[in-house]
Amino acid sequence: MAADSPGGRSPKVQEAGYPPPLSLWRMAMSEIVIFHRAQGLTPGILAFANELRQAGHVVHTPDLFEGLTFDTLEERVNHVQRTGFEEIVKRGIRAAGTLPAELVYPGFSMGVLPAQCLAQTRRGARGALLFHACLPVAEFAPEWPKGVPVQIHAMKDDPFFVADGDIDAARALVSGTEDAELFLYPGDRHLFADPSLPDFDAAEAAELMRRVLDFLATK
Repeated sequence: MAADSPGGRSPKVQEAGYPPPLSLWRMAMSEIVIFHRAQGLTPGILAFANELRQAGHVVHTPDLFEGLTFDTLEERVNHVQRTGFEEIVKRGIRAAGTLPAELVYPGFSMGVLPAQCLAQTRRGARGALLFHACLPVAEFAPEWPKGVPVQIHAMKDDPFFVADGDIDAARALVSGTEDAELFLYPGDRHLFADPSLPDFDAAEAAELMRRVLDFLATK
């Protein structure tokens, strides 16, 4: 499967190998706080978190919507607009503030807002995993912090990732950061890694998980 382009890989975008044995994952345990997408804290996010726990990691899943979940796009948009992106980021910062500083920050779509903010601005960050979205680095700080690795995952024809400019932000982050990788998967689905949603793609979600586990094994 291609990483940054359909035809191959670039020096900054590497094909991750299969993850190491489970015993090595446990030796390299990470502490992780996952920020959910605009649907809320769905069963799919919880399943993703449990898979990381089975690999030996400590995983936190704060609920930024206080128990609410949304089935339709209209419901999601209305709730996010009422809440506001700034408030969503503040809730993520508060949730992380109760945890140790040495965290990996994954964010799914809307959840990339607090994940990327914390990875760029909170001292001690161990890494970031940005799924289906990426903001310009300058949104949170003048540059990406040194020593904080980051992976970005999306489908290469995802209309939200492409049309909203996330792909340009992702490529700029990778080109200007020493330890950054962009993985573009074949297809046009947005939320392809969540088994509880219609966009789920089992094959590509499995590939994403392999890369995530490989990333976490080194943190």
